[in-house]
Amino acid sequence: MAQPNKLSVLTQPSLAEAAKLIEKAFAQRRTLIVAGTCHVNYVGRASSTLEPGERILIIKSDGSLLVHRPVGYEPVNWQPAGSVFHVRLKDDGDLEIHGIRQTPRENVKVAFKDVLMVSALALDDSGEFVLYASEDDMHRAILLKPELFEEGFKPISWEKKTEPGFVDIYGEDKNGKLVIVEVKRKTASKEAALQLAKYIEPIKAKVNREVRAVLVAPSLGKDVQRLLVSMGLEFKALDPKQCAEVLKKAELTKLESFFNQT
Repeated sequence: MAQPNKLSVLTQPSLAEAAKLIEKAFAQRRTLIVAGTCHVNYVGRASSTLEPGERILIIKSDGSLLVHRPVGYEPVNWQPAGSVFHVRLKDDGDLEIHGIRQTPRENVKVAFKDVLMVSALALDDSGEFVLYASEDDMHRAILLKPELFEEGFKPISWEKKTEPGFVDIYGEDKNGKLVIVEVKRKTASKEAALQLAKYIEPIKAKVNREVRAVLVAPSLGKDVQRLLVSMGLEFKALDPKQCAEVLKKAELTKLESFFNQT
């Protein structure tokens, strides 16, 4: 449940009522959400006009603006942080929100014919955003620190082309065996195991040495371990978080090296 004074909401207000709450939200630097029928005029990085339609306007406490259609994740109009906003009731009856950004100079005007909902929110968000490694990041981490995969592993190539496709990592273990590594960021499915199996036969046909094929993922789906064993394939668990930490440490090392040289 929202705390007192954290949220103000009007549903199907008159334009005068909506304007009053919007003006208060601007004065208190609150996050503003307005839903209704609007058209948009923009002049700045380019010039554009958006004909009337039912949309969602979001103005954040840092002065950024987004206009969203009912579908799609990208805004159809937007203005970066640092804008200053004013609201007024126009002579033609529309409610107009005008945003001005000084550097570079940008102007956006959002005029509402009607308002379905307006809300003003006092939001507090100090949480750190942490994105653990993607599959490409996991590849890079193994190349930087091969012992993430196993002790004594020596990577030879990355994204090696084979007849069925591309092997994520191709290397050699401590006993001199060739190793094919297929990396998955999430729980590995049977399809991932079958994909790895397709890679090993063409490679075995070309080399005169023992070849291992290993599926690397945080975990395995149901019955995938049994399938791997039946096809002579291996599994090694690797948490994307470990890979993210390796990459972060590598970046910090680069920064320290740079500053030590200056």
